[in-house]
Amino acid sequence: MSIRQTPFFDDSAWERLQGMVRRLAREEIMERFHHAGASVKTDGSLVTEADRAMQVAMEAALYREWPQYAFLGEESATALQKGALSRPGGCWVLDPLDGTTNFFHGFEMFCCSLALLIGGEPVLGIVYDPVRDELFSARRGLGAALGENPLSLHTLASGLGECLALVDFKRLPRRLAALLATDPPFASQRNLGSVALDWCWMAAGRADLYLHGGQKLWDYAAGHLIFSEAGGASCTFEGEPVPLPAVDTRSAVAASGTRLLELWKEYLRKISRESD
Repeated sequence: MSIRQTPFFDDSAWERLQGMVRRLAREEIMERFHHAGASVKTDGSLVTEADRAMQVAMEAALYREWPQYAFLGEESATALQKGALSRPGGCWVLDPLDGTTNFFHGFEMFCCSLALLIGGEPVLGIVYDPVRDELFSARRGLGAALGENPLSLHTLASGLGECLALVDFKRLPRRLAALLATDPPFASQRNLGSVALDWCWMAAGRADLYLHGGQKLWDYAAGHLIFSEAGGASCTFEGEPVPLPAVDTRSAVAASGTRLLELWKEYLRKISRESD
C-alpha cells in the first residue's frame, strides 16, 4: 500500500486525528497533572496514571475510527508490541506520555507522540505538547508543520562552536559524556527530558545539534519523521538510518543541516578513535 493510497491521507481525517490527539491529551494528561500517582516499571522508569489512561483512550479512539491498523503502545507488553509490528497493513505507534519523569515532578516538558507505520516506515506523525498547546505534525513527502505553520530548517551556524545542542548524557558512553560536559565542541547544551520534543524542537530550529544514546520506537517514530520532513539530517552512531520497525533501542546523531551533521559525526568519530 503506497502512501498516496493510504486512506489516512485525506485532509479531513488528518484534521480529525489531530483534534483527537489534542482533546485526549487535555482530558487524560493535563487533568492529572500535579496529582497523578506513579509506579516503577521493571526497567526502572516511571509510569503514571496519566500514561495508562492516555494509552487506553487513544487505543479505543483509533480502533473506532481506523480498525484496519494494529496498535503498539509504550505501556503494552513486549509480546503485544512485537505482534503489532508483525501484522500487515500498518501499525499505530503511541507514546502516551513522553517525558513521564518531567510530568511526575511538575516539570512542564512532556507530550503525546503518535505515528502510523506502513510497510515498517513512519508515514505520518503527530507530537502534541499540551502545556504550550503546540502540535507538531508531518506526513511523509508532504512536509512538517507546527500548528498551521510549515517547518523548514535553514541553519545559520557554520560550525559546531556556534551551535546549541540537545544532549542526553545519561545514555552516552561515559568518556564521551564527560568530554561533552567538560570540553564541549558546541556553544551550549540543553536536555529536555522528552525524546519526541527533542526531535520537534530540532525541527522548529530551537537547537542545532542532537545526540542521544538510546531511544525506543515510540519515542522517536513521530518526532523523527517531523524532523526529517522539516529538512533535518540524522543517523545512528553506526551511520545507519534512525527509524527501524522494531522495539530495539536506537542511538541518534542529528543536525539541522547535512554540513553540520558531517562536522558533528567527524567530532564523534575522533573521540571514538581516541578512546580505542
